Amino acid sequence: MQGLSAATFSLGMASPTNMLVEEQVHCSICLDVFTNPVSIPCGHNFCMACISNYWKTSALFMCPICKKTFFKQPDISINTVLREIAEQFKEMRAKPVLKPSSQQILETEQYPEELPTEVPELIPPSGLWSQHVSCDVCTGPQQLAVKSCLVCLTSYCEEHLKTHTARFTKHKLIEPVQNLEDRMCKKHERLLELFCKKDQIMVCVLCTEMDHRAHYTVPVEREWSEKKVQLRKTEAEVQQMIQERLKKVEDIKHCVELNKSSAQREIEDSVQVFSDLVHAVQKAQAELVLAIEEKQKKTECWAQSLIEELEQEITVLKMRNSELNHLAHTEDHIHFLQNFPSLITHPQTKDWSGTHVHTDQCVGTIRRAVSKLEETLTEEIEKLAANELKRIQKYSVDVILDPDTANPWLQLSEDRRQVRHLGAWQDLPDNTERFDTVVITLGQEGFTSGRHYWEVQVGEKDDWYLGLARESVNRKGRISVSMTQGYWALAMKKGQGYRVSSSPPLILSIEPKLKRVGVYVDFEEGQVSFYNVLTRSHIYTFMDSFREKLYPFFYLYCCDKASDTLSICPVMDRMPNKQC
Repeated sequence: MQGLSAATFSLGMASPTNMLVEEQVHCSICLDVFTNPVSIPCGHNFCMACISNYWKTSALFMCPICKKTFFKQPDISINTVLREIAEQFKEMRAKPVLKPSSQQILETEQYPEELPTEVPELIPPSGLWSQHVSCDVCTGPQQLAVKSCLVCLTSYCEEHLKTHTARFTKHKLIEPVQNLEDRMCKKHERLLELFCKKDQIMVCVLCTEMDHRAHYTVPVEREWSEKKVQLRKTEAEVQQMIQERLKKVEDIKHCVELNKSSAQREIEDSVQVFSDLVHAVQKAQAELVLAIEEKQKKTECWAQSLIEELEQEITVLKMRNSELNHLAHTEDHIHFLQNFPSLITHPQTKDWSGTHVHTDQCVGTIRRAVSKLEETLTEEIEKLAANELKRIQKYSVDVILDPDTANPWLQLSEDRRQVRHLGAWQDLPDNTERFDTVVITLGQEGFTSGRHYWEVQVGEKDDWYLGLARESVNRKGRISVSMTQGYWALAMKKGQGYRVSSSPPLILSIEPKLKRVGVYVDFEEGQVSFYNVLTRSHIYTFMDSFREKLYPFFYLYCCDKASDTLSICPVMDRMPNKQC
């Protein structure tokens, strides 16, 4: 058995276990045996040229197998042990390896000292081991085939191939494959050696004279070459798609981290804002309590002075009462008549009939304090709105108008960023997209996701709508601009004030008059908001759920100022009253 072990070791590449070993010395990029193998920090191995080229075409230094990402290109060096193993596999693959027959193995087991020095059967070249195609001619133990004949539909081992090639010199031989009948035409039993360009199938020569007579056919080898070029192109495209998606994954991860940081800042800012508001409320409450207490103390002091003054008058009146009582009981007529004139008149006192101490001294005090608090809250809201507008302006998009949707009364500018009421009907094609009755036009591009912002100069027009509309809104006949009909809009209605297209419409009090309006939509959040750009204040926000594409829409009715336009303006930081 010792001799068998040595033979088995020398022929080890033919065993399934050692085939697994060969897979372990294959580079996962070029799918071939390693050339100058290197190890990267995550433990995976690649050809030095393969991994270097892979990193050159990628924006990230990432392992192709485990996707571990490195912040900079790792230092790599050749794995000398793995290189020696790979070189041994290359040498063994370059030379045919002899395989012992089952009879020789049996004889070796019985007589190990007589192990033959040569084994007659050959193992097929590298790359064909996995098929294990057996010779179809062998009657005893079947040997591995080295060639398959497309004419005979038979696979031959080395010995039987010699006999076949001696008799049939023009038969077409290929590397050994299984299921040779699949390479034959089922209808004519001829070799599938042509490719029909029209039907995109393989055909035989007889097929070109019958069903495919007028079709353009080429040899399968030529089609194979063309398809292989396409395959390589597709493979490169797939690799590019993989890299793009890997980069997108990293972008998303990065955005998640930024979102996390942003959320933390929002939390901190909200804590600060509400802490300031709580502090303002507590301060206002403390000031209110102090003012009430001080007012109560003043009232109490004033009441005490009144009491003291009343007590003094009471003392005087009591003394006069005693004198009157004494005079009333005297029998001395002379004394009575002498003192009567001085006692008959009342002492000088104050008229107290209009003097009152009110029990409800703080009427309106709390309301005035809360009103001042409301002013503080309004100031804080205005600051938040200005900061909010600054943040959403980074989602600005270039909105242009769609002439195929514009009502014939409307005229668009050449750059399609302005619309005005022409005052005359234009003869335009009545396509399905066009609004035929209501003077509306839509934007060219719609939105199905994301956040978008644009600004509109409304000028001095006093009858307009602007906002978002569903793609499926009715475009023919009379139209009601409301949320229920698929419109989220802000409007100036016939110069009589501003309103939004809620159901029922909500009247808004806006001062000063709007000149430039910002429109913002967050598709996922279901939010449509309007802003006064010049005062950097929030006007109104719709909250809804969107299930179809949304388009910017503009409604411009005819009025005295027919030359005025609605203009879509570039988004930028502006000074007040700056025009487009």
